[in-house]
Parts: sequence; structure tokens; C-alpha cells
Amino acid sequence: MSKSTIQNSIRKLRFNADEMTQQQLADKVGASRQTIVAIEKGNYSPSLELAFRIAHVFNTPLEEVFTYDENKPLDKKQITCN
Repeated sequence: MSKSTIQNSIRKLRFNADEMTQQQLADKVGASRQTIVAIEKGNYSPSLELAFRIAHVFNTPLEEVFTYDENKPLDKKQITCN
């Protein structure tokens, strides 16, 4: 499985927030712990709404939580056209 072109700093933010657990973050944003794990590892890109919820928990701008790597080539499976 190809890693996402979206990178995040969730693990660092959790550590700086009194070592918040993945489960605590999941509870605060209304997601499962498994979803938080997958996002942190870059195996899953959150919806825009979930990304904003995560940023809000840390009182941090969205672009400081998530970044987009423009130089990483896209996997053809990630591109969908209607």
C-alpha cells in the first residue's frame, strides 16, 4: 500500500498535549482509535471535517497539523475522475 501524500504532525501534537493517547484524541473528535492510528501512520487521509476537528482539539491551524507533499508522485489508485 502506498503512503499518502498528506503528512501530519498528530503524534507530536499528542505528545505535547500532556501525552494525549490515541484513544483520548479519538473520543474528542468522534472517531475510532484505529482511524487515528491509520491517519498518524499515513495509511488513511481524513475527511476535511475530521481534519478540522483534529486541528481544533490542538488549537492549531489545519496547515500545521496536515501538510501536502506536492513532490510525491500520486499513485494511480488515489486519482479518481467522474
